[in-house]
Amino acid sequence: MFIKQAFKVEHDFWRYLVGSVIIFAASFVGQLPLLGVVIMKVIDDGGISEIENINEETLYTILDSNLFLFLMLISFVVAFVGLYIAVKFLHKQTMTSIATSRPKLDWKRIWFAFIFWGVLSSGLVLLDYFYLAPENYEFNFEAKRFAILAVIAIALIPIQTSLEEYLFRGYLMQGFGTLAKNRWFPLVMTSVIFGGLHVFNPEVGKLGYSIMIYYIGTGFLFGIMTLMDEGTELALGFHAANNLFTALLVTTDWTVFQTHSILKDISKPEIGAIDLIIPVFIMYPIILLIFSKKYKWTNWKDKLFGSIEEPPKEDYKIIE
Repeated sequence: MFIKQAFKVEHDFWRYLVGSVIIFAASFVGQLPLLGVVIMKVIDDGGISEIENINEETLYTILDSNLFLFLMLISFVVAFVGLYIAVKFLHKQTMTSIATSRPKLDWKRIWFAFIFWGVLSSGLVLLDYFYLAPENYEFNFEAKRFAILAVIAIALIPIQTSLEEYLFRGYLMQGFGTLAKNRWFPLVMTSVIFGGLHVFNPEVGKLGYSIMIYYIGTGFLFGIMTLMDEGTELALGFHAANNLFTALLVTTDWTVFQTHSILKDISKPEIGAIDLIIPVFIMYPIILLIFSKKYKWTNWKDKLFGSIEEPPKEDYKIIE
């Protein structure tokens, strides 16, 4: 089983705490190029006194969005190195074993989830653009800038989303699972932490804290996929499609991803109860039902709420 296999490696919970510090420290180091470029640009344009006026809303006026996106995503590449160091040297574990219970990643599962959600989510945006609310969009396509965006997004966004899945649905899911010796605790903890970290996104400032229901609900979606399917493959594909297609297809002036996409959403930033209920409480359960039928998931109660028994010590074998 996906969580239980973590008992085969060094799984003292302090190691997960130290590992998390290593990962976030690596992420901070990865943000230094962005910080350096922004500071140099501000000094060149307005003098050193202007540095204190830098905030989330002014970053996109300082740097072109393609350059900003590239530098922002670099931090996830460096964080992945931090995750590898933690997994390899703190836990003596393989990267594969924090991603799946299978001998290797099931790429068919990854591609199925990627194509499924990529087509569906893009279709919903295009339906809105052409038929439901065309007044909320403007055509934003610029061939040269979009081409650069496509290269950056296709190369780096899957790394960003994979890092988040490996960290939350893999590394921490196993860490909290071996600590609590059940499945519901790691599901809740990783979903709440994953959603909570999005509190720093500019969307929260524009839409209010109610948007956290969507972020935490999405964490539960990915967590349930992982526990039911005994691996992160479906979450990996789904998450990559969500961020990649969004970055390429539609942008706004107030979200964390502001890109040279094909469309621009110019509607007033607001969110109502129906905007949260439909995706989290209607669409997500339907998606889980579709995946459960395809992959023949059974025994939901035990896989989501059951206990995890630690194997006898003599059964342990450190994964090299």
